[in-house]
Amino acid sequence: MKSGLRDAFNWHGDRTDPDYYADVTGWWRDPALLGHLGPALAHLFEGERPTVVLGPESRGCLLGPLVALRFDVGFVEVRKNRVGSSDSDAWRQRTTPPDYRDRHLTLGFRKSLLQSGDRVLFVDDWMETGGQADGVHLLVEDAGATWIGAATVVDGLRSNQARRRLNVRSLLHVREL
Repeated sequence: MKSGLRDAFNWHGDRTDPDYYADVTGWWRDPALLGHLGPALAHLFEGERPTVVLGPESRGCLLGPLVALRFDVGFVEVRKNRVGSSDSDAWRQRTTPPDYRDRHLTLGFRKSLLQSGDRVLFVDDWMETGGQADGVHLLVEDAGATWIGAATVVDGLRSNQARRRLNVRSLLHVREL
């Protein structure tokens, strides 16, 4: 799995370039790799028995359902900076600490989608600051649900404190790329 992820991954630009970025789009293009991502991420929390998987727009919404299927549970999309709509449902929302682009995002989902008895697994492709996971963790606490942890493809966290607090488990560390 690790070698497939590394082979389908690219860094673009030079590390001194402000436009330097990680390109993970090769992960979605390879059907074999894509088919293994959900089970591999689920395996990180084998035996933890989540009742729901949460994932943020956009890549958490791609990976989260793959993990949810593996656990035979549902998925909740965590929306970013949701604007008002004709939706009359009550929403649970929180503002994040700074993310990898130094933005404070408002994250949320319909209150009815997460119950106090739920056991939540958060899924995303990459964690650099843990800001979005922190925001979702607060939403889970607001709902009275239980945070199991965060499954991510790449752990780029600089803080062991955040890794422990969020119970982050990953397929790769950024150093392996």
